[in-house]
Amino acid sequence: MEKLNILSEEQIKEGLKSLPGWSYADDKISKQFEFKDFMDSLGFVTKMAPVFEANDHHPDTCIMYSKIRFDLHRFDVGDKVTDRDLLIAGEIEKAYEERV
Repeated sequence: MEKLNILSEEQIKEGLKSLPGWSYADDKISKQFEFKDFMDSLGFVTKMAPVFEANDHHPDTCIMYSKIRFDLHRFDVGDKVTDRDLLIAGEIEKAYEERV
């Protein structure tokens, strides 16, 4: 796995321009997604798990019945946002759009 690059606030905000609905606060990027029901939500997380594992990224994931909130930052670099967080956010977006 390649080295992580901690991003400045300016770099994060620039990166989020291509990720609609994602926000930056408290040293993490976050977005909530809507699903049909609990099983649909759980299925999405299960589908994404291999992507997360392959990228050595394990986002904070909160399932609230038909909603999922992902919070992305890296614990191993002091709870900062890195280039890999933006990569994973893009992968989540892509998978979410493809499921419809």
